[in-house]
This record gives sequence, C-alpha cells and structure tokens, in this order.
Amino acid sequence: MERPTVGEKRRLLIYLLCCMLAFLVLIGRLAYIGLFRSSQWQEMAYEQQTRDRLITARRGDILDRNGVGIAETQTVAAVSVVPAEVKEKEETAKFLADTLELDYDDVLEKVQQKVALVRIQSKVDTETAQAIRQADLPGVKVDEDVQRIYPFGELAAQVVGFVGKDNQGIIGLEAKYDDVLEGEQGKILTLTDAKGKELSQEQERIPPVDGGNLVTTLDVTIQQYAEQTLAKTVESKQAKKGSLIVMNPQNGEIYAMANYPSFDLNEPFTINNPELAAAWEGLSSKEQSDALNTMWRNSAINDTYEPGSIFKIITSVAGLEEGVVTPESTFYCRGFHVAGDRQIKCWRYPRTHGAETFAEGVQNSCNPVFMEIAERLGAETFLDYVEKLGFREKTGIDLAGEATGIIHELKNVGPVELATMSFGQSFQITPLQLMRAISATVNGGYLVTPHIGYGIADENGNLTETFSYEKGEQVLSEKTSETMKTIL
Repeated sequence: MERPTVGEKRRLLIYLLCCMLAFLVLIGRLAYIGLFRSSQWQEMAYEQQTRDRLITARRGDILDRNGVGIAETQTVAAVSVVPAEVKEKEETAKFLADTLELDYDDVLEKVQQKVALVRIQSKVDTETAQAIRQADLPGVKVDEDVQRIYPFGELAAQVVGFVGKDNQGIIGLEAKYDDVLEGEQGKILTLTDAKGKELSQEQERIPPVDGGNLVTTLDVTIQQYAEQTLAKTVESKQAKKGSLIVMNPQNGEIYAMANYPSFDLNEPFTINNPELAAAWEGLSSKEQSDALNTMWRNSAINDTYEPGSIFKIITSVAGLEEGVVTPESTFYCRGFHVAGDRQIKCWRYPRTHGAETFAEGVQNSCNPVFMEIAERLGAETFLDYVEKLGFREKTGIDLAGEATGIIHELKNVGPVELATMSFGQSFQITPLQLMRAISATVNGGYLVTPHIGYGIADENGNLTETFSYEKGEQVLSEKTSETMKTIL
C-alpha cells in the first residue's frame, strides 16, 4: 500500500480543518439561537401550528354627565369558516347564505378559498347565531362580536361621532377618545396541521380587554332642548343650517352642542337630504364622499361666520379695559356714524337713539356707540384685543377639525373696516371662539378651555380618572368683567 504524498496529507488536513470550522460555526449558531433567538423562533413555530380567531373587545360606552348612555355596545356574534374543514362546500354555503340573507355566490367563493380562516359575516344577532351553532356544520365557527348602538339616534350626532366596521372611531368623540374606548382584542387559539385542520378539540382562549367608559360633560336633557330649539329657529327663519352651544363660562364644560340638520348615528351613511338621496346613485364617488362629510361636519367648531351684534360685547370690554369709556360715558345717536368717507347706519335708522350713556348704548345695541369706541381704541389696539381674546387661535376643544378665525391684518384695516368690525361684520370666527371670549367677559377675565371629555369610568360607573384642563390666561381684569356683567 502506497503512502499518501505530502500534497495529499496537506489536502486532508485542510479538509479536516474545514470540517472542524463548519462544526464550530454550527455549534455557535445553535448556541446563538438557543440563547438569543429561542423565544422568537418558538413564537414563529407556535404561530405556524395554531390558528387565531380574534375576539372583538367590548368598546367602552360614552356617557353624559349623569351616567346616561349616549353610545353603547351590545353583544352579537361573528360567523367564520375554516375552508379546510368544510366537507360539503355547496350545502354549507347555501345554508349560510339563506340564514344570513347573503348572496350565495359570494359565500361559496369565501368557503372555497384556500386560507386558514375567512369571515362570512360580522354583527350577527344572537338568535341567528344560535341557529347556526345548532346546525353544527363542520368548519363553521360562531364567535363573540360586538355592535355599537346609539340609543338616542340623532342626538349630538356630529359631536358624538360613530365607528366603522372595525369598531374604530371615525369622527367626533368616538375618534378623539378611540384609545380610551377601543380596548384590546382577544383570541381563540386552536392547534392545527400544515393544511389548517384542527388537531385537537382543546382551545386556548385569551379574553379581550374591554375599553373604558368615557364620561362627558354633555347633559342629555339640555342637549334635547337645545336641538328642539335650534330646529324650530332654523325652520322658522327658513335658514339652511344652524348651531347652538351651551357652555359653563367658569370652567368650559359643554352641556350641549347642537347642529341642524343632524343625522342618525345608527345609519351614518344614509344621507339626510331627500333630494340628494333621490339622486344618490347618479353621483360620483367623490360627490358622495363630499356630501357625507358635509352631513357629518360639526359647524359649531369647523365653520366660521360673521358674528354680528353679539360681538359688540368684545368691543365693549376692550373699551372698558383701555379706559376709553365708562358705564356713564355719554353718546349721541343720529341714526348713523361717518367712518372715513362712508356713512354707516344704525340698525334703528332712520329713527335714532338720541342721547344715551354707554350702558344704555349696549342695551340698545346702538351701532354708532361701538363705532366710536373702536375709533377711540384705534385699529392696532382693537386688533390686540381680538387676538388677546383668542380669535386668531383654536380654543383647544377635545374634538378634531377645529377652525380659527379669519381676521383682518392691521395693514388692511382702514376707518371703514374698523367701524364694521366693531359690530361684528367684515370678518369671521367660529361659534365656539365667540363662546370662549364672551365667557372671559363674565368669569373674571379667564380664557377657559372648552371641553366635553370629563373622565373615565369603570363598568359600575365609578370614575377611575378625571381629566384636567387649564383655567387659562387672564386676559381681562376682574373689574372690567364685573362691570360688563352688570351692564349685560
């Protein structure tokens, strides 16, 4: 037998070294996986060998200040199918389609899918769900589900908002406080083979975590009266829409926020305009979307308007604060006032108010009085108070989409603009901005934060958390506030 050559020995040694190196790499890799990646691979294996059926968490209720439910959640069911376990696909599809009042072809298509689990129908009432359970069809699963309901229908619709098919908030309080209300989904875990067939009847149930109940400052009774009053006013004035807010000026708690027209929260995609509804099918997707967004719009905070004579309160406190007027200051109304080159009439023209004090001018809502006060202040000081009282900023309310005022810049304010601004014309603000500013004139001068969220309650209605809001900056003196309260 011939001895191996030196070259062969060298190659053999290199081969052995390579094998040893490969073995060491393998040992190192196993050690790395065992020490640092074991939990990840174990989780992946578990996911591969089990099937999850999600359990929707119970969404928290939205309550008024007295604990009355404005938005509630009721228990329903969800019907799903494990296609790999269905023995008679056509018969199963027909039974489900008939029972759930669905299209047979759509159901059959789902039953024939090559997936681990497919949802057939959500929000199934308990009676129908029980009938499907009793049929005991292979591969058909009936699980827990929840459905959002709004007991008062249209009440505070644009404020409360609604949820989508996934139970996530879309607008209003439902969207703003979604993280409080939504809870955490649960799971039903079943051991399966590679084809998705169940290997055991035993199941692991991870229960869902219910969402918290949102307690609001709204008062259902006050809200109902507000909506009734608003509807009558809009209809009697033959207006297109209107808004009404009831707010505590001391702390910014909103007791009612009404918009007209409203819509049914239980059917939020049903348009409330009969003419538009009749032409609905002929509209483009964008036109339909725009129409729905208009219907859902909360005009009390999303839209601006010319406030008119109520803004005279703001002109009054600016005059009192700057000392250009006192309650006893005298004025004379000729039925008009000349600003620049223009004669601007009093609402009483051609009649006049004649001689009057400032306090009487406020009570008479006399335009010339406020135009003269604005002149005494000057455009720069007048606009300083407009800004100081919050008309160039958002109020900070806990609702999305708030607008800000559209106010003249100083360089664009001449004698005529200053005069018309003094009685609430030629600029635009939101109703809520006006509420906040006027609240400051009667609460000691503080710009409070308007809000609807009050706190979070448990299932028994006990508060577990109370939200806090800043008192706000003091923008007027207490003396001016007290004087204005007396005059008003």
